[in-house]
Amino acid sequence: MPICDSQPTSFVLPDLVGHCTYPLHLNPHWDAVSRRSEQWLLKEANFSITKRETFMGLKAGELTSACYPSCDEYHLQVASDFMSYLFTLDDWSDEFDENDTNGLAKCVMGALRDPYGFETDKAPGILAKDFFARYMEKGGPGCIKRFIHTMDLFFNAVTQQAIDRRLGLVPDLESYIPVRRDTSGCKPCFALIEFAAQIDLPDEVVNHPTIMSLEEATNDLITWSNDIFSYNVEQARGDTHNMVVVVMRQRGLDLQGAIDFVGDLCKQSIDRFEADRQKLPSWGPEVDRDVQTYIRGLQDWIVGSLHWSFDTTRYFGSDGAAIKMHRQIKLLPAVTGKV
Repeated sequence: MPICDSQPTSFVLPDLVGHCTYPLHLNPHWDAVSRRSEQWLLKEANFSITKRETFMGLKAGELTSACYPSCDEYHLQVASDFMSYLFTLDDWSDEFDENDTNGLAKCVMGALRDPYGFETDKAPGILAKDFFARYMEKGGPGCIKRFIHTMDLFFNAVTQQAIDRRLGLVPDLESYIPVRRDTSGCKPCFALIEFAAQIDLPDEVVNHPTIMSLEEATNDLITWSNDIFSYNVEQARGDTHNMVVVVMRQRGLDLQGAIDFVGDLCKQSIDRFEADRQKLPSWGPEVDRDVQTYIRGLQDWIVGSLHWSFDTTRYFGSDGAAIKMHRQIKLLPAVTGKV
């Protein structure tokens, strides 16, 4: 589906890795935990051979290792299982209309709200019951509540995305941003920062404007950079839930102009994160230590997600390492049957 009159054949990625100066760390338990997570997911997911190969190239465990580099093996396993599960939920929901998505949400949210008593024979519910029972064994009441709430937000937004997809709608930027912040799945991953670090932030911290702004800046960097990195594969299959498409339509930009526009927003998000970090108030020594742990967790998500995007085969196939260096992307042809 052409967005503008000229038809580009390539574009250049912004240098987001170069703009992000945070150190990258990997959890020492990453390999064993990643392999167990893969087997855990594959046991229930009933993938075709092709989808199984795609899932193995995802490297969700490696992403988890970079985003939760300091936690012990138990907490990393729960986080890694969830990350594998979240990507699978995202892929399942991409194929669903809003009725199917509502059914998926009902199953998963039922499992999260009562992982011990909820009965289901469906893979999404079985997997949710398993990992969240382990989350509840070690997580504090605050981060348990926040995880469930943010997963509800995720499903509400994914349902809206399904409606837009059915109607062929491309929202304006102002409408797109709040929905995308929830379809990203970042918010439950931020609750996992608390879980993995074995902290439970008080409500007055979680609801403080500076903490919320730090989370939003982190979410925006992860989400909008993902829109850039995933644009090529998404445009090939006609997917328009992407900020690049939104700004091309709304602002009349060509492809490279839209990529640069979104790239600038990503860089501004990192700068905003650093500025907000300097504005943190004090809640007393003990809480302040936990807050600093949480902020480091957000920082790990920023740098970890950027580097992982070139390690996974999800966006650039086997060319990620080379593309990370030269940043040149050749547009893929449209998938047969897509517009």
